[in-house]
Amino acid sequence: MAANTSPESPLPVGEVSRLIGSWIDRLGAIWVEGQITQLSRRPGAGVVFLTLRDPSYDISISVTCYRQVFEAVADVVSEGARVVVHAKPEWYAPRGQLSLRAAEIKPVGVGELLARLEQLKKSLAAEGLFAPERKKPLPFLPQLIGLVCGRASAAERDVLENARHRWPAVRFEVRNVPVQGVHAVPQVVQAVKELDALPEVDVIVVARGGGSVEDLLPFSDEQLVRAVAACRTPVVSAIGHEPDNPLLDHVADLRASTPTDAAKKVVPDVGEEFERVRGLRDRARRCVEGILAREERGLAHALARPSIEDPHRMVDQRAEQVASLVDRSRRTLGHLLDRADSELTHTHARVVALSPAATLKRGYAVLQTAEGPVVRAPEQVGAGEVLRARVAEGEFTVRVDESGA
Repeated sequence: MAANTSPESPLPVGEVSRLIGSWIDRLGAIWVEGQITQLSRRPGAGVVFLTLRDPSYDISISVTCYRQVFEAVADVVSEGARVVVHAKPEWYAPRGQLSLRAAEIKPVGVGELLARLEQLKKSLAAEGLFAPERKKPLPFLPQLIGLVCGRASAAERDVLENARHRWPAVRFEVRNVPVQGVHAVPQVVQAVKELDALPEVDVIVVARGGGSVEDLLPFSDEQLVRAVAACRTPVVSAIGHEPDNPLLDHVADLRASTPTDAAKKVVPDVGEEFERVRGLRDRARRCVEGILAREERGLAHALARPSIEDPHRMVDQRAEQVASLVDRSRRTLGHLLDRADSELTHTHARVVALSPAATLKRGYAVLQTAEGPVVRAPEQVGAGEVLRARVAEGEFTVRVDESGA
């Protein structure tokens, strides 16, 4: 139950500490895992003082135990070792300090650590953090490379020297951090996030030399793996320990076997690129020269053709054929016209011969009544009727006498 307090009736500090202590005393013993960062074994003292730290976070807690409890594992436990402690939380009221009273300490062996890493690896792989399709390609020529490594380490020297030897103009943004121990994971994660937040950084290299399995544990930490998976910038893992692959190798966009190998994979070699450009240029020149030579041969073959050597020959040949066809068509047309003229003359003669005018020229006349019909029989006219007589040279009128003559 919460204490009933007010500005007028506050609780004294001692009472608050006592209440916290009474609440903590009700807690049972628990198993706690961590890494020993400080170990104090005072000669003659019956108590050993430890500081147990979470390797993934900046959190630690004090642990005390009787000397006989620690002596049971003193041969295999030292500063930096991972242990599992069975302890009961205690509250030291005078100082307001929380600590653990250890009743049993068990070292975490390499086999158990590897088994836990394998289980974590399967869990992260099931989430898709190691999937190939999520890996980002590295830029061909990074302008600024972020480097996370130990201060004045061989890994830093290998990356910087080899990269600048391959491409002298390359630039680095270096973050020096602890690469092993209890402070490694938080600071490496912080360095990676800082470099990822810089828009001018094109690729991030996390480098470390070789080491034991325990030394490489920070690079298999879940917090670091998730931080690298969340990066927008491509990340290269350059942990120089071939027999073991920390989980960072699986989540990184590219794995390099050593820091030197990382420099070779991240930065192109200026000499090799120059040779490649020169080779491509020579190949392009040969291709162009081959095309030109082929076209020259084709042009020479074309110029050797008769139609190209003497283009007027074809015109002259065609002119003779055209002249022959013109003469032929002219003769044909003349024959057609002559035949048509002859036919027209004969037709005209027949028409003239059959024309009534020709009959009139022979002395005949055509009689027509006043109304116009031609007189063909005497019965068509009467005495005294005026008729019109049409002859070859014109016409005149005649009258029928009474005798009908």
